[in-house]
Amino acid sequence: MSDKTYENIKIERDGAVTTVMLNRPEKRNAMSPGLHYDMEDALTWLARDEATRVLILTGAGEAWCAGQDLKLYFRETANNPDERARSNTSSHHWRWELLSRFPKPTVAMVNGYCFGGAFTQLCAVDFVITAEDAIYGLSEVNWGIIPGGIVSWNLTDMMLPRHALYYAATGEPFDGKRAVELGLANFAYPKESLHEETMKFAQKLLKLNPSVLRYTKDAVKAVRGMTAEQARDYLGAKQDALARHDKEIADKVGMKQFLDDKTYRPGLGPYQSKT
Repeated sequence: MSDKTYENIKIERDGAVTTVMLNRPEKRNAMSPGLHYDMEDALTWLARDEATRVLILTGAGEAWCAGQDLKLYFRETANNPDERARSNTSSHHWRWELLSRFPKPTVAMVNGYCFGGAFTQLCAVDFVITAEDAIYGLSEVNWGIIPGGIVSWNLTDMMLPRHALYYAATGEPFDGKRAVELGLANFAYPKESLHEETMKFAQKLLKLNPSVLRYTKDAVKAVRGMTAEQARDYLGAKQDALARHDKEIADKVGMKQFLDDKTYRPGLGPYQSKT
């Protein structure tokens, strides 16, 4: 079965790594209603796609995503409440619900401008690798509006509150290096090596047991809002569920490699998943 094609996004594959590219470069990949519908459909499909084991989200041209398309998303739906409601629902669905719960590891490859509403999908993915010269910013204060949707919540969830307030209140932009310092990104690289470094990271993820990786990211995200007692109970149940789900874990393959076969040492050699 061939890949689906879309008007506003592109799907590219490199083995088990699937890249979804926002493809409105003439608008710096600002999000229109049509782009929201395309992304909602693509992520729903790729979540079930057995050939996809790592998902990369990036943008065509000089931008990762410049936020919502003010003309198409806001002005042109102002007198069409049905379309406004549909696009609003789709926007939140793919940018937060689908991405934050995506069953495979997700990586944002931030190649350029990242503004406004784009912070939601930036915070929804599991990992962020950015170009050093990528420009981030929250411009809403300059237009007399606040970072809406759940962007303000995303910011305070990812950043220290003082930093979140500063950048939201001033609208001051910052670069990829600063994004790493603020906790929004994992690594920053020169733009010319961004794709290579992102693919290296994706290959590292592919070497891990996919079930353990999925359960781990689910667990880390879930326990953040729990008490210590709740987390202990949850993580115990999660580990039991993982052992029932994955024979490699039930057979304690990793433990045997460490204790018996002596083929794995943390920091000295890769764990060899049998999956």
